[in-house]
Amino acid sequence: MTSSTSGRQQTALVTGAGRRIGRAIAIALAQAGWDVAVHFRHSRAEAQETADAITALGRRAVLLECDLADSAAVRTLVARAAEALGPVGCVINNAALFEYDSAADFSPELLAAHMQANVGAPILLAQALHAATPAGSQAVVINLLDQKLANLNPDFLSYTLSKAALQTATTMLAQALAPTVRVVGVAPGITMVSGEQTESGFASAHQATPLGRSSTPQDVADAVCYLAGARAITGTTLLVDGGQHLMPLPRDVMFLTK
Repeated sequence: MTSSTSGRQQTALVTGAGRRIGRAIAIALAQAGWDVAVHFRHSRAEAQETADAITALGRRAVLLECDLADSAAVRTLVARAAEALGPVGCVINNAALFEYDSAADFSPELLAAHMQANVGAPILLAQALHAATPAGSQAVVINLLDQKLANLNPDFLSYTLSKAALQTATTMLAQALAPTVRVVGVAPGITMVSGEQTESGFASAHQATPLGRSSTPQDVADAVCYLAGARAITGTTLLVDGGQHLMPLPRDVMFLTK
């Protein structure tokens, strides 16, 4: 239940909240009545802009710098957020490593880097949230996944493997941490320009879905806000992609719409 409907102050921690989808999620949560811990790694100036937008809405914000590859630092994030803003009721695992590789140039080192940032850190944050949530209360972890998991192609091999592991972890953590912590996923479609994609290529890809549009940052943020308050939902994933997952593609859409 969000703080605006429960009458209680609540804090959300959003990883990678300085820019792109993470910023949209952080601002939407503030609009829904949450105070927000804005995590970032390098983009302090952009994170400050997110925090400023949150405070302009009348909510509180704090900046939390952390490299998600540093397990010891990750373990402190929930406590740092709580110290600044009060008990954390929601963790959004939005930040992710997204580097290209394929079967031809795969390396265990790149896979390990993806697994640490995209799976290890989210699990550690779920663990910390569970430990910090009193018996009789309920918190929620929301993991950002990818429609690609329902519509596989061989591009971004290590990234895709890490997101597949996070999807499985979403189910297993929902089982292990209930009833204290709900664990759910949101799987966006093509949402923002990324990699070497052109603006025109992005526009074409965004329209090439059954609904004629894929997801926007606001669509993803709205789904996150819904799940943050949906007390009967755990262990499942919402695909927010305009039906993109219904259209099998031989390559990542980025390469089909250049």
